[in-house]
Amino acid sequence: MVFQQKNGRNHRTRNMLVVTLLIFPILILSACSGNSDNNNNAKDSSNNSKNKNTAFKVVIDPGHGGEDNGATGASGQYEKSFTLSLAKKVEKLLEQESEMEVFMTRTDDSFISQESRYRPKYANKLNADVFVSIHGNTFSNPSVSGTETFYYHNNSRQFAQILQKHVVKSTGFRDRGIKKKDLFVVRDTEMPAALIEVGYLTNPSDESEMRTDDLQSRVAASIVEGIKEYKEQSDEQGFLNGVF
Repeated sequence: MVFQQKNGRNHRTRNMLVVTLLIFPILILSACSGNSDNNNNAKDSSNNSKNKNTAFKVVIDPGHGGEDNGATGASGQYEKSFTLSLAKKVEKLLEQESEMEVFMTRTDDSFISQESRYRPKYANKLNADVFVSIHGNTFSNPSVSGTETFYYHNNSRQFAQILQKHVVKSTGFRDRGIKKKDLFVVRDTEMPAALIEVGYLTNPSDESEMRTDDLQSRVAASIVEGIKEYKEQSDEQGFLNGVF
């Protein structure tokens, strides 16, 4: 009996050894796989962080808002509703651009006082790459029409020219060119900035088109194309964040 028990123990010992030898490689593989997953997750996190850090930051500024109605169009509608509608279309298109990150100074009918200088301060705090303010023009003579773009600092001139070119092409309105003007939203910003007057809301023909989704979609696409062209030229020629 004693001899048989000894053989039984030896048999069990051999079985345990075999099981251990089988399980050990599995544990090693599992540990390696876990480390690989952790490394991949770390890489993904790093890539996401890198993309965000290197994104081209665009601030879109829908003019006016809240108690600040802006211009009153020939139809009696306010400028603030036009600028917000168009800005949201620009925002949606920019969100599809993998190399760009878009920010809005307002996303609803909120009032932003001029005295606060919030709009340029917001862009400066973000360290944005470009700033685009969207407006609709007004004049006492309803026959006056066309598209024009304003800038202030010298490093914004090229940006204004590119945007003007694209927006005029999309609207088909008279090209009124670009102008240097002391407007605080383009003066107080620390990056290339432009204020686009898409058309004259006081001109019945301009306004009737400006209120349509079709024209707004075309203008939104043209603004995005202008931003992309400016970015490409800036990267190539080193104009980005140039000297004022």
